[in-house]
Amino acid sequence: MTERETQTETLAAEQEWLALIAKYEARMDEIAELIARVRHEINNPLTGVLGQAQLLLREELNEKARKRAEAIEELAIRLRDIVAQLRQVQKPVKTSEQSRKLRN
Repeated sequence: MTERETQTETLAAEQEWLALIAKYEARMDEIAELIARVRHEINNPLTGVLGQAQLLLREELNEKARKRAEAIEELAIRLRDIVAQLRQVQKPVKTSEQSRKLRN
C-alpha cells in the first residue's frame, strides 16, 4: 500500500469518526431538549399540587386529613427534587481545545 493510499484511508476513517460524533452530539441535543420539556411539563402541575397541599395544611383538619395532606406535600417535594436533578443532565459545553482535539 502506498503512502498516499494510507493517507486516504486514514482521512476516510477520520471523516467516518467525525460523522459518528456529529450524530452522537445531535442525539444528545435531542435528549437534552426532551428532558427540558419533560421537566417543564411536570413542574407546572407539580407546583400547583404542592401549593394546594401547603394551603390545606394551614387549615384546621382532623388527624386523618392532616396526615393525607402531609403525605401529598412530602411526595410532591420528593418529585420536585427528582425533577430538579434532571437539570444536571445537560450537554457539556465544548471548549475550543476539545474541538481542536476532535479535528486532529
